Amino acid sequence: MPGTEHSRAPRASTITLPKLADPPATLIDYLVERFPRVDREIWQRRLADGKVTDGNKPLELTAPYRAGLRVHYFREVEQEPEIPFTETILFRNEHLLVVHKPHFLPVVPSGPWVNECLLYRLQRKTGLTDLTPVHRLDRLTAGLVMFSIDPASRAAYHLLFDQQTIDKEYSAISHAPARPAQHQWRVENRLDRGEPWFRMASVPGAPNTVTDIELAKWHDGYAHFRLRPKTGKQHQLRVHLCDLGYPIVGDTFYPTLQPKGPPDFERPLRLLARRLRFRDPVTGEDMDFSSPAELSPPNPDATSYPDATSPTDPGES
Repeated sequence: MPGTEHSRAPRASTITLPKLADPPATLIDYLVERFPRVDREIWQRRLADGKVTDGNKPLELTAPYRAGLRVHYFREVEQEPEIPFTETILFRNEHLLVVHKPHFLPVVPSGPWVNECLLYRLQRKTGLTDLTPVHRLDRLTAGLVMFSIDPASRAAYHLLFDQQTIDKEYSAISHAPARPAQHQWRVENRLDRGEPWFRMASVPGAPNTVTDIELAKWHDGYAHFRLRPKTGKQHQLRVHLCDLGYPIVGDTFYPTLQPKGPPDFERPLRLLARRLRFRDPVTGEDMDFSSPAELSPPNPDATSYPDATSPTDPGES
């Protein structure tokens, strides 16, 4: 798969070491535990090369763990895979940027993707260095993402999601050999970390997730759903549909975790963040944004599935 060799993030990431009841002896012990996908040898090399700092000076390889310390580091990968789809800017004013994100593109650096993320792409495209996502979509989900432009108004947009005063609508497609007998569901349950740690699972306890689900149509063995989540837990819609017996087409996590491999760009997850509606907390205007993309079921005769993605223009840098 084409990509970029030795890719480094343009800006430092920062973490604040928490106060722990049983803290590790050293900083590197904490970093290895905090980031299980980054080998100890990589952290050793970064520390030895002076690439992990307290904001003023490099931290030593033997630095002790100290609660409250702010640690700055640059994400690096030896080989960064290319994501051959492009984002689309739908709206911009002095406070807000609304974008359609293609499938496979992470919102912020994740795993082997550092510069191939929506945030850094938009910063390069717009020159807005203070750009910050107001909310997140999973890397495999396509659709609408809102970014804050002005730090002074940022908290007001975060509150839309924290206080659940924004109307979010998603589309999804699942295999359904028979037409579902039920047309509407409200799923309320508790989601927590499953096995492995990056999957979510329904567990006993007080509900922390709510989704209203409607069957939009059924055709030729596929059910098309309209989903309105009232909460925003990771993988919430994927787990809720799976628990109903309708896992989303292209889902490699649910119900069964598929073997890890390079992204299969011909088989995207059929999940789209389709619409966002809210009263703008700064301007007072009623805002209503819709994704220009549409989902379609797999075509067994096709060699690619362009729905909800846009191939990158070969002339773009």
